Amino acid sequence: MRTKKFNITGTCYPQKHYMADVGDKIAQIIKMIDDGDYFTINRARQYGKTTTLSLLEDKLPELGYTVIRISFEGIGDTPFESEAKFCQNIVGQIQYYLQRYQKEEANDWIDKSITTYKLFGKFLDKVCAGKKYVLLIDETDKSRNNLVFLHFLGMLRDKYLTRNEKGIATFHNVVLAGVYDIKNLKIKMIQTGTHQLQDGEKRINSPWNIAAEFKVDMSLSVKEITSMLADYENDEHTGMNISEIAEEIRYYTNGYPFLASKLCKTIDEDLDKNWTLGGVQEAIKELLIEQNTLFDDLFKNVRNNENLRNLLYGLVFENNYYSYNPYNETIELGLIFGILSKNNNGVIVSNKIFELLLSNYFLSEQEIKNYADLSLDLRSELTENGKLNMPLLIQADNNIKMSMKKI
Repeated sequence: MRTKKFNITGTCYPQKHYMADVGDKIAQIIKMIDDGDYFTINRARQYGKTTTLSLLEDKLPELGYTVIRISFEGIGDTPFESEAKFCQNIVGQIQYYLQRYQKEEANDWIDKSITTYKLFGKFLDKVCAGKKYVLLIDETDKSRNNLVFLHFLGMLRDKYLTRNEKGIATFHNVVLAGVYDIKNLKIKMIQTGTHQLQDGEKRINSPWNIAAEFKVDMSLSVKEITSMLADYENDEHTGMNISEIAEEIRYYTNGYPFLASKLCKTIDEDLDKNWTLGGVQEAIKELLIEQNTLFDDLFKNVRNNENLRNLLYGLVFENNYYSYNPYNETIELGLIFGILSKNNNGVIVSNKIFELLLSNYFLSEQEIKNYADLSLDLRSELTENGKLNMPLLIQADNNIKMSMKKI
């Protein structure tokens, strides 16, 4: 009996799920850990960030590191109300994590007197001395009051800069994971109405300027998708052409982990294991008419940002060219949300599935607009005895479509 399945919700585990072999990616990240780097894994929703942290959590202890993994997911806004509450929450999460894994260091983290970042910094001098702690913080952009968190990072930055001085100790590494990079958290706060810029305050101002640039490509390559399919084929023996299917999935998803796994899951569970190129096409058709959390998030961001919507419309329907500029906020948001990607000196929609999805969406909008613009006389002609005149309606629809620009 098969014990694995394709997973599109939550963390993936090798013993339970068919997963791409991302060993090369993990090796690159471990090199950064060995170098003592602090860095941020900022990628779009459902892009494998939490799974990556889980893989690091398993691997790093074998290399002599003590991992501490905490998350801002589901802790509410209370810990971010003040410096004291935040410090106590972080210490409590660390202690709880170490207790779960029966680590002796858990007792070292019992200290309810830590109510300021200054006291937290002195506390780190004591508990981190002679230790190789790797602090992993997931969902760093989940809170509403990110200023409290940013001030905490400022303290860690100061500790990082002085960590080679006598009597100073801190985490060997701090690895943050979230959709927004730390330098962009203030943009998120402005968008959600939780922060207003003061006179002279910079829109982008990071307390994390010590962070090493995270250059690891988190998208799945053909080779990595192939490894996932080979694991599946070893169980199912479908006779699929693994390399051909892997290349087709990569072509349409551009390696977006959720999309790649979703297509595989659909073929396996809903299309009678039709592991052919035609089966991939059928899975794509199914995907384009469903609702899921990734698509919900995509359209929320499109609807909430008119400039981003117009840029995407120009790319999809008008074949416009937009040059890449790292200081253009609209382009930056498109990249943060995973809707856009860089292509040479320009930007494009990040994958074919998003392109098809947006094309269908904009086409539907335009059809409704064009029908609404029809004269009352023409609308009356489209009905006969209170019923739709289908031949005439089809002809009118075709005329509308002929008038629209298409790619």
